[in-house]
Amino acid sequence: MKRFAYVEVRFKSSRKDFYENTSSLSLNPGDCIIVEGSPGYDVGVVSAEGELARLQMDKKKLSKNTRDIKRILRKATTDDLTLWREARSLEADAMFQARGVSSSLGLEMKISDVEYQGDKTKATFYYTADGRVDFRELIRKFAETFRVRIEMKQIGARQEAARLGGIGSCGRELCCSTWLTDFRSVSTSAARYQQLSLNTQKLAGQCGKLKCCLNFELDSYLDAIKHLPKSNIKLRTKKGIAFHIKTDIFKGIMWYVYEEGTANGPIPIAAERVKEIIAMNEEKQFPEDLKGFVEIEVPKDEAYSNVVGQDSLTRFDQKRTKRKKRRKPSGNKPPQANTKSDGRPNSGNKPQSNSKGPRSSKPQTAAKPKTGGRRPSANEGPSNKK
Repeated sequence: MKRFAYVEVRFKSSRKDFYENTSSLSLNPGDCIIVEGSPGYDVGVVSAEGELARLQMDKKKLSKNTRDIKRILRKATTDDLTLWREARSLEADAMFQARGVSSSLGLEMKISDVEYQGDKTKATFYYTADGRVDFRELIRKFAETFRVRIEMKQIGARQEAARLGGIGSCGRELCCSTWLTDFRSVSTSAARYQQLSLNTQKLAGQCGKLKCCLNFELDSYLDAIKHLPKSNIKLRTKKGIAFHIKTDIFKGIMWYVYEEGTANGPIPIAAERVKEIIAMNEEKQFPEDLKGFVEIEVPKDEAYSNVVGQDSLTRFDQKRTKRKKRRKPSGNKPPQANTKSDGRPNSGNKPQSNSKGPRSSKPQTAAKPKTGGRRPSANEGPSNKK
């Protein structure tokens, strides 16, 4: 089977393009190759080939027989990569110099990025501007400063964020700089359908526009809303008229509040029960109160119990109490066995049991300790001192 002749090539800041492999080179993802430029040549990295490249071209609706697709010249050599790295090292300084030149000319534009071609013969300046900019004088200044061919490209705020990259509010790298290639328009209606508060600081991304991720789950919300009653329909009861305030779309629960404020707080009602009330109102029937349609869920007893204390966030903050060491009896004499002269154990001094029994009315006298300075224990009874 003949291999697919087109290859997807990646350049700086996730810029990708398709090139034709006319020489039938054996290429794999990650290989550095030399492709045709305008003019000269450029250095890129193979990102997809074979069937994956075919799917990407079909997704972007690119024709394979067009003359706009350029050719792959050869694989990159060590000298090509060295020259390419030198060109990449010039981009940061060129961007700051270009910003200084544009500000000195008083142009209302922002130069966000500079990309040198692999052979150091051409530099592309990406900029953003609200209106049309006359940069003919700017190009002459750039040509005198950088001594290369100059190309200016205007990009939008989303494309600028994709080229620069960053971390989103979710803690992950921006979608536009990693995998998102097409930028669809995002409106505030997407936030309304998902029951999100219209806070511009939370809904805006790094580019200052509405976040692209608002469209990711919009279709799921639209499908779920189709099975719910309309929120602009008011519920009529004998207690008063109630209007809708919010909806839990995936749980199918709708909250209503009386206009007169007779009820304490919003009343959660299942979507199926709301349909029943609407059907009753159409037949001129009015229920007593909406609270009669509230389904109270009995909480289930969870079998899980935190035995080890793994869920406690302050388990390491608790200080451990040190155990007090028992005092050893004073004296240097070793303990003597309580035996008689004939070697038999003395039965008169049996250890007392700790079992509680009836106390006698006569006071008990404690035996004097054999070792000097030792205090009587608790089992030996109180002392005779008054």
